[in-house]
Amino acid sequence: MAAADAEERTESATPKRLEEARRRGQIPRSRDLSTAAVVMTGAAGLYYLGGILGGELFEMMRGCLSLSRVQALDAAAVVPALANAFGAGLLACVPLLGLIALAALLAPLALGGWSFSTAALMPQFNRLNPLSGFKRMFSMQSLMELLKALAKFGVVGMVAYLVLRNTTSEMLGLGQEPLRLAIAHSAQLAGYGLLSVSAGLLLIAGVDVPYQLWQYAKQMKMTRQEIRQEMKESEGSPEIKGRIRQVQQELARRRMMQEVPKADVIITNPTHFAVALRYDDKRMRAPRVVAKGVDEIAARIREIGAEHSVPLFEAPPLARVLYRNVELGEEVPASLYVAVAQVLGYVFQLRTAEHTGAQRPPRPQVEVDEGSPLS
Repeated sequence: MAAADAEERTESATPKRLEEARRRGQIPRSRDLSTAAVVMTGAAGLYYLGGILGGELFEMMRGCLSLSRVQALDAAAVVPALANAFGAGLLACVPLLGLIALAALLAPLALGGWSFSTAALMPQFNRLNPLSGFKRMFSMQSLMELLKALAKFGVVGMVAYLVLRNTTSEMLGLGQEPLRLAIAHSAQLAGYGLLSVSAGLLLIAGVDVPYQLWQYAKQMKMTRQEIRQEMKESEGSPEIKGRIRQVQQELARRRMMQEVPKADVIITNPTHFAVALRYDDKRMRAPRVVAKGVDEIAARIREIGAEHSVPLFEAPPLARVLYRNVELGEEVPASLYVAVAQVLGYVFQLRTAEHTGAQRPPRPQVEVDEGSPLS
């Protein structure tokens, strides 16, 4: 474990590691991007809806100030009036508050997406360690956060100064306007100022987002030992995989041996190779390899064949070519039709002679060019 910890993290995070990090709530986040999105949405809403909002607030204020002395001193009348004013004010602000809430919900989708993790809510007592706290205070990430805070202060302060300087005359002129118009105009001025400030925040977010992505990728990097361990856990240990392959091979071998009694002939080397062929002219276009093997498996194929009276035909070149070039269940290639037909023809004639008592047919001389390509 110590060696793994000391190993340099040079490999990119695997999809499995990224998925596990997401379940723990570790995803790239940019608070500057979320802040800029919320401020810009609120500023745009205030700029375009400021007139409507200002008019409704003006009517609410005039209604509250138009209470008579009797109504103002009557507790039974004041409470409903305040409740109505609160409801009207809240209803007037619903469009603007809805836009801001929607921006707060959608902003995380731009970087990292939504993440609901209970693991992130669990207390982390290691954060109470003073030494860890000092390390975080003087880390590179803390330095970057400090630089970002200074940059935000500088950008926002400069934009605010320029906005105030350019709109000073308009703000001073609000006192000369009718009250209803002044309220709407002031809301638009506030929206314009916030839009200008949010433009500066977007500039900061444009720098912060690539940095957060780079920082997240750096934190998620893995060592080669971790990647090997993950592959071992996901795919299984070599011992288990070897055992699975062994069982699969044994099952395949058993199924193959069950086909040997159905074969028409077993072509041998005579001892190292054995290939069992079967041909059914009603269901097959060409003879098919139903079993094959070398050494011990070849001996077992010959043994089963002898137990079920399957003829053996010694043709070393043909046996080698069939074993190396034709897979189980495949038909023999066209280039071997003549050689295989000679063998099967001899076997069928021999079987007929044994049943009728006729003279045994002469054994054919099967010739195969092992070096020629098969088709």
